[in-house]
Amino acid sequence: MTTAVAPVSMSTQARRSVEAGMSWWQLTRLGFVQAAIGAVVVLLTTTINRVIVVELGLPALIPGLLVALHFGVQLILRPRMGHDSDRHGRRTPWILGGLLVCALGGIGVAASIPVMATNVVLGVALASLASVILGAGVSAAGTPLLALMSERAKPSQRAGAAAITWILMIVGIIITAATSGALLDPFSYTRLIAIAGGIGAVGLLVAWLATLGVERGPRPVMPSQDEIDGKTSFRTTLQTVWNEPAARLFSGFIFLAMFAYSAQDLILEPFAGIAFGMTPGESTKLSGAHHGGVLAGMIVAALLATRTGQLRHWAAAGCGASALAYLAMVASPGFSSVTVFTAIVVVLGLSNGVFAIGAIGSMMALTGDKTDGRAGLRLGVFGAAQALAYAVGTMSGAAGVDAARAILDSPVRGYLAVFAVQALLFGASAWLALRSASSERATDVFQQRGEMLSAVIQ
Repeated sequence: MTTAVAPVSMSTQARRSVEAGMSWWQLTRLGFVQAAIGAVVVLLTTTINRVIVVELGLPALIPGLLVALHFGVQLILRPRMGHDSDRHGRRTPWILGGLLVCALGGIGVAASIPVMATNVVLGVALASLASVILGAGVSAAGTPLLALMSERAKPSQRAGAAAITWILMIVGIIITAATSGALLDPFSYTRLIAIAGGIGAVGLLVAWLATLGVERGPRPVMPSQDEIDGKTSFRTTLQTVWNEPAARLFSGFIFLAMFAYSAQDLILEPFAGIAFGMTPGESTKLSGAHHGGVLAGMIVAALLATRTGQLRHWAAAGCGASALAYLAMVASPGFSSVTVFTAIVVVLGLSNGVFAIGAIGSMMALTGDKTDGRAGLRLGVFGAAQALAYAVGTMSGAAGVDAARAILDSPVRGYLAVFAVQALLFGASAWLALRSASSERATDVFQQRGEMLSAVIQ
């Protein structure tokens, strides 16, 4: 049952929003919730992906479509889940309930594998349904989680909170992949389902401990009473948010940047093998060097952005540096040097890490600084843009290489063409990040003048 909230003045809401803040320990605990979400999802993108392709001998398109389906559900549900969590007094029940649904979806995908082994059509249908449930759980847990952090983190904490969230998610993925890989031998379908259940149970326990007592006290800001009571429709509220120039521009930035970022997932290692003759082991180490660069870039960006602020400028800088790194990658075959190519990949990772912290921190700032209580809805809109970018980008990278290879009649040139497109996308993303920052400044000035005029009239 929703508790009525007495209306407060805009200045009081703004003051509460600034004064409210979590400790670093509390923000770190919430980061473990994101790690739990990532741990459940990674089973689909790694182990189950491999089992479908290798053990069952089915086309790689099937797990690719399942991953795209789970992102497609988020495109639809993230704004709605964020809006509904805005209307309620607490976000923790949404986070825990969403993680429960997420865990059930992960178990469902694992349980569909033995069915797929005997009846492909039925198994794929069950896996598709489970992927929908998984995507719904991620939407219900992830969006309110970021909204909670955005509302309660101090402005000076946002870059660090973004770094904590992303780094712990990566750590959770690494630990889950290593643990499930060790427990899965000797392989059996029963063991796979048991591991999925165990990951879900541990994730729920971690999330419960992480959120215990964190959301004490009133929300810094709440939506209007009409929105709380459901008198203002979701569509109307969504349209209000979408009419904000800064929100539209930032959504475009998120889509382009994440599209460019996700498109490299399936093509970096194959390119290293084709263009530089790297062995599978060497290309795997190269991927590790890239991820190491990402983590280093995140840490550096978090430390510097905490002191300087201007998160969207850091996002723009990371995108611009990523664009330059991709242009260097286009030129890399001319150097004929594995050492130079490896250095370019590390620089790309550093640039991606700076971009990630700037983007997530900006996302939190664009929602946390508002005083209308719609943090969940805004993050849902941005999350939908990210989900769409990942769903399309992951498949487009590989498809683009095949298309460019056929047109240019050269495997290496096919990869270079895609890298050039990624450089262009990151360059456009940097421009949009700066545009959204200037647009929000203009909107804030307009709102401040309107508030001053209202105060004079009253």
